[in-house]
Amino acid sequence: MSALIRFVKKLNKKKVFQTSTMTETKLARKLNALDLTALGVGSTLGVGLYVLAGSVSKSTAGPAVILSFLLAAIASVFAGLCYAEFGARVPRAGSAYVYSYVCVGELVAFIIGWNLILEYAIGAASVARGVSAYVDGLADGAMKNAFNESMPMHIEVLSMKFAEYPDFFACGMTLIFVVALAFGAKESSTINNLFTFLNIGVVLYVIVTGAFKADGDNWAIPKEELPSNEDGGVFGEGGFFPYGVSGMISGAATCFYGFVGFDCVATTGEEAKNPQKAIPIAIIASLTIIFLAYFGVSSVLTLMLPYYAQDADSPIPSAFEAVGWPVAKWIVSIGAIFGLLTSLFGALFPLPRVIYAMSSDGLLFRSLGKVSERFKTPVFGTLIAGLLTALMTLIFDLEELVDMMSIGTLMAYSIVAACVLLLRYQKTDEDIDIEPVPADSTFRNVKRILLQIFNIQKLTIPISVSGKIVSWNVLIYFAACLALTACVANAEDAIVNEDALAISGVVIFGIIALLSLLSIARQPSSRKKLSFKVPFVPLLPGLSILINVYLMMMLNVGTWKRFGIWMAIGFIIYIGYGIWQEWRRPTDRYNGVTNKGFTKE
Repeated sequence: MSALIRFVKKLNKKKVFQTSTMTETKLARKLNALDLTALGVGSTLGVGLYVLAGSVSKSTAGPAVILSFLLAAIASVFAGLCYAEFGARVPRAGSAYVYSYVCVGELVAFIIGWNLILEYAIGAASVARGVSAYVDGLADGAMKNAFNESMPMHIEVLSMKFAEYPDFFACGMTLIFVVALAFGAKESSTINNLFTFLNIGVVLYVIVTGAFKADGDNWAIPKEELPSNEDGGVFGEGGFFPYGVSGMISGAATCFYGFVGFDCVATTGEEAKNPQKAIPIAIIASLTIIFLAYFGVSSVLTLMLPYYAQDADSPIPSAFEAVGWPVAKWIVSIGAIFGLLTSLFGALFPLPRVIYAMSSDGLLFRSLGKVSERFKTPVFGTLIAGLLTALMTLIFDLEELVDMMSIGTLMAYSIVAACVLLLRYQKTDEDIDIEPVPADSTFRNVKRILLQIFNIQKLTIPISVSGKIVSWNVLIYFAACLALTACVANAEDAIVNEDALAISGVVIFGIIALLSLLSIARQPSSRKKLSFKVPFVPLLPGLSILINVYLMMMLNVGTWKRFGIWMAIGFIIYIGYGIWQEWRRPTDRYNGVTNKGFTKE
C-alpha cells in the first residue's frame, strides 16, 4: 500500500521554481519581441490563409466567412491571453508542458508535452506537403505524376492511409529547415523574419489590388441566380448568410484551426531576452496581425468572386486569374510559397524545445536535451524531431492526421486556461498568512468549508481552504463542460425538436458550470504582481475551456482511435523510463539543486 501511495504522489509531483534562478538557462537569449511576433505570425499565417478562406466560404459560410474568422479570433484570443499570463509567470522552454508541470503535476504535464510533440510534428508535416503541392501546381503536376508512376504507394495500416506516393521534395525541404534550426535560433529567426515580412507584403498586395475588383453585389446574390452544385442542388440560400447563422458558426470551428500556431511563442521562454514582457506582447500582437490578415483577405476574395466560384484548394491565385490578372496570380503564388515556408519554420521551431524541456526533466531520454556548446541549441533533439517530421511528410497521407493535431492543441489550450484559474486563486509568498486556527471539531471544520464555497466570510486574501475549493470547482467545471458539450454535440436534433430530456440535460449541466464559475469568482485572489494578467477572470478562462472542450467533442471516432495509439506509445516511454528518473536526476535544470525542484502534494 505504501508503494502505491508513493507511486500516486509521484504522478502528482509539481515543478517549483526558485525566483533567483528563474531566468537561468543553457540556451542563448537572443530573441526580442519583434522576433517572437514574427515567429507567431509566420507559424500561423500559412496554410490557413491560402486555403481556408476559399474552402470555408464556398461550402460552409459564404461571405459570412469574415464573421467566422472573427469568432475564431475571439476564441483564440481567450487562449492567447491565458498563454500570455503564463509566459509572464514561467519564462521557461516547453510552453503548456511546463505550465501544467508547475500547476497540475507530472502525469498531466507528460500527457500535454507528448501531445504537443504530435501537434508540432503533424503541423510541420502538413505545411511541408502544402508547399510541395503549391510548387507542383505551378509545374502542372509534374512531381506528382512522376512519383506516382515510379513509386506508387497504396497502403493502409490500422485504418491509417499512407500517401499515394513518397514526397521526397517535402521531405528534403523539411530536413533543410531542421539543419537551419540546429545552427541557432537567432540565425534561423532572421530568415524567418524576412519570410514573414514577405508574407505580410503578399497579404497587403492581395487586399489592396483585390479591392479594385471588389463588387458589393457578390455579398447579396439572390437564390434564384445561384448555379447548381455537383450534387444537383444550389449553393445555399444566397445573400450574406447563404448557409445560415449555423453555417457561419460551423465555419468558425474550421477557421479556429487557422489560428493554431501562435502558442509556439510560449516555447521560447529560455531564448527571449525579456520573456516576462516579450512573450505576452508577441502573443497579442501576432494574434492581432493574423486576424487582420484573415479578415482582409477573406473580405476581398468574397467581393472579387461570388462565394460559390471560389477555388477550395488555391483560392487567391484562382481569383486573380478569374478577374483577368495573370501577373498578380504569379506574384501571389510565389509569395504564398514564402508564406508557407515561414509557416514550416514556425511549426518546426517549438518541436525540439518541447523535447528539450521534457528530456531535461527526465521524462524523455536525456540525450535529446543535450545543448551544443557551439550552437547553444539542443542539436540532437532537433535532428531527431526533424527526422520524425520528415518521415511523416514522406509517407503519410496527412488528411488522416490533420484532425489529430487539433486534439493536442485543444487539450493544451484547456489545461493552460485551467492553470490560470488555479494559480490566480492560490496563496503565494506575497500574500499575508491569515490561515485560521483549526477548529476543535469536525462539524465546525465542515461549516467553515461550506461558508467558504461562496466566501460568505468575505475573505480578501487566499487561504489553503479557498485554494482547494477553487481546485475542486475547476474539476467540476471541466466535467460539466464535457457533459454539456456532449449533449449539444450528440443531441442537436433533439434539442431543436424541444425534447424534454435533452433540454433538461443542457439546463442542468449549464447551471452546474455557472455555479462552479460563480464559486471561483467569489474566492479571494492572489496579490502576486505580474507583468501581464488575464482580465475578467474567471469568465475568460472559463469560456476558453468551454469552447475548446466543445471543439474536441466534435472530433470523429477514428481520430480518437489514432490518438489512443499515440498515447499508448507515450505511456510505454513514461512508465518504462520517465517515471523512474527522479532518483537518477543529478541536478534539476530549473533551480540547480539536487531533487529539490519538486514538491509532492
